Amino acid sequence: MSSSESSSGSAPVRPAPWKSLVAGGVAGGVEAAITYPFEFAKTRLQLVDKSQVGSRNPLTLVIRVAKKDGISTIYTGCSTMVIGCTAKAAVRFLGFDSIKKLLADEDGKLSGSRGVLAGFGAGILESVFALTPFETIKTALIDDAQRAKPRYRGFLHGSYMIIKEGGVGEVYKGLVPVTLRQSSNAAVRMGSYSFLKQKVQALDGGDPNKPLSGAKTFLVGAIAGVITVYTTMPFDTLKTRMQSLESKKEYRSTLHCAQRLVKEEGVLTFWKGTTPRLGRLVLSGGIIFTIYEQIIAVL
Repeated sequence: MSSSESSSGSAPVRPAPWKSLVAGGVAGGVEAAITYPFEFAKTRLQLVDKSQVGSRNPLTLVIRVAKKDGISTIYTGCSTMVIGCTAKAAVRFLGFDSIKKLLADEDGKLSGSRGVLAGFGAGILESVFALTPFETIKTALIDDAQRAKPRYRGFLHGSYMIIKEGGVGEVYKGLVPVTLRQSSNAAVRMGSYSFLKQKVQALDGGDPNKPLSGAKTFLVGAIAGVITVYTTMPFDTLKTRMQSLESKKEYRSTLHCAQRLVKEEGVLTFWKGTTPRLGRLVLSGGIIFTIYEQIIAVL
């Protein structure tokens, strides 16, 4: 996915695995820290109905919560998200670049369908090895913070209490919807980014090893983020509901959760929180791909 200068031939040069791991980890951590208020707003909107949350405008929600409970509240679970995104992005980029290398044709190029397949595989790897535990803890921290008497005092205390009370398996609650979301998320995001990047490179002369400018990388990543949001939002909503503190009482399985949401709240509830997630993934796509490409170039 990255571009390195090469003087021999026109086949894309693949980064070494350790470079993908380092560049992906740094890019993921920086992106999570910058865009976290959007993630907070999206999760809060998915957990409560309109009568409880008031305006569904994410900016209004963030301002109201900051005024009422303090600015630090909108960063509840942020450390969890940063750690999780660092691990997630490291696994994602390493997995994607490794799978892409296996699926590339004899010229080193990747078709659109194979790019989607590589992203799908990367999404499964990141959901199992990095994302699900951190998503569970982050969602629990945000859910707990809105209660009259919050129980968790941050990432370490929250993680300890969740595992103490429910066992290690508790942090893998929602593994199925997380895997569905991340595999489809990564397939669409990485596949569309790879496809769009190749098209832009073709317009610039067709050299697959010629790095895109920072502005073009940001734009391509942002467009990939928009495509990703609307196609994978239902899985994200299911993931959040399954990881809420009340999920044990409410839902027997991911399928049962989906059935109840359709029956009780309507199909459109699957797209709750779309606006803040759109804001986050547009910025996220631009930020993470730009940082990744720049770090790879430096390394």
